[in-house]
Amino acid sequence: MKKHVWRPLYVVIGIVAVILLARLFIVPNDFGIQERGYMYGFHRAGNEQEWKDFPNKFKTTDYCNECHDDKIAAITSSPHRMIPCENCHGAAFDHPENPEKLPINRSRDLCIRCHSQLFTPGSGRAEIPGINPDEHNAGMECVECHNPHHPNLEEM
Repeated sequence: MKKHVWRPLYVVIGIVAVILLARLFIVPNDFGIQERGYMYGFHRAGNEQEWKDFPNKFKTTDYCNECHDDKIAAITSSPHRMIPCENCHGAAFDHPENPEKLPINRSRDLCIRCHSQLFTPGSGRAEIPGINPDEHNAGMECVECHNPHHPNLEEM
């Protein structure tokens, strides 16, 4: 074979060798699949405790229910019952200490993510009531007319 064919091959082999050598020094020894199988492929046994000690940013609806049982009761009887509180109210990381009151996302864009009219009736998402955001009260926030905790009722 001519030299012009072998030279690129040597370059590629050299690059692969450098990558494998760098991986040997950079990737920790405990990184990999170990005995848990491929389901946990990007797992490092050496930092499990570090992740266990890492504070949760998001809490659950059960956490909210400790102080806001009246709101939880209202939302669990509505079509929004499957949506976690923090989707609209933000992460409850240090709540109630800091911040004392969670900010509420009252933007139209938040509602439109799920309630924009779909043109794919075959999906399960099409069962959610949808609107045309350009025609339905354009320029207004949804919460001016609709209570998210009772979305089927209009506010007066």
